[in-house]
Amino acid sequence: MSGTPDVAVVGGGIVGLAIAWRLTQRGARVVVHDPGPPGAWHVAAGMLAPGGESPFERPALGRLMAESARRWPGFAAELGAQTGQDLGYDETGTLGVALTVDDVAEASRVWRHLGLTRLGPSSLRDREPALSPRVRAGAHVPDDRQVDPRRVVGALRGALGAAVVPTAVSRLDEVRAGRVVVAAGCGTAALTGLPVRPVKGQLLRLRGEPDTFRHVVSGYADGRHVYLVPRADGEVVVGATQEERTDRTVTAGGVHDLLRAALDLVPTLREFALTETMVGFRPATPDNAPLLGALDDRTVVAAGHHRNGVLLAPVTADLIADLVTAGTADPMLAEFHPGRFACA
Repeated sequence: MSGTPDVAVVGGGIVGLAIAWRLTQRGARVVVHDPGPPGAWHVAAGMLAPGGESPFERPALGRLMAESARRWPGFAAELGAQTGQDLGYDETGTLGVALTVDDVAEASRVWRHLGLTRLGPSSLRDREPALSPRVRAGAHVPDDRQVDPRRVVGALRGALGAAVVPTAVSRLDEVRAGRVVVAAGCGTAALTGLPVRPVKGQLLRLRGEPDTFRHVVSGYADGRHVYLVPRADGEVVVGATQEERTDRTVTAGGVHDLLRAALDLVPTLREFALTETMVGFRPATPDNAPLLGALDDRTVVAAGHHRNGVLLAPVTADLIADLVTAGTADPMLAEFHPGRFACA
């Protein structure tokens, strides 16, 4: 790119690339600094599920997640049409399931909050025959969706082309651009001083016969929470641990816990090949809500999405692109302003 860009996006994960894509659509000249290696998106399962624990903790975050889920169909259709790529977008829905009496008690809290009807074992197996007969109860979440984050990032990179450059940024005052958007995940802390910490997660990928099961399964199995995300090509993503650690070690205990819970819920997975074990780091803030908004007159932050980076990518991209190009903040951003940690 010749000349000085209007906006430099620091960070080439799903959030940074989505912001850059929306900025180019608004006529901005954009450069994305993405030195690699891949960040949290490379490990993420791609569940687009706005329910769960976050709405309990922070209602404004729940509303933001719900709004982004509403925008995902249009986002996926538009990106897929522009690039001609299959994003792995699927609207089959999620089955929340529970194995033991204690698991049912824990899961029921979420199901009640979401207004879901509790289903018995036979109803669950009618929907998903691959479930274990030991599963005691569950609920169907029809509006949940999934997408393959690796395909989405590939499509966004293709749409942006030469605007994505493999350059590292160690100081924001060295970036040549009129405005800077910091979407650097865990690296945001070093660039801005904001409290973004890495939360380790271990995740597995299995591969077997396609269509062994269709629904995303979010389950509790003897006190262990696990999610199983089936892809159309026979891949199943199993995740994920959550550990306040910074090492990249895939541990025997982590793999054991994930596999045991997965096989307790869907026994046929024992015939699948274990193709990949991974460690990723979710960028978390002290209140587990993202940092979205202006840090100063030149710098905007879009980071700290924790477990929800893939889900929140469309709404983050729209709101941040509007903030940068129009100069006005949508009211939805108020709860997530990075200034809330000014004294942290």
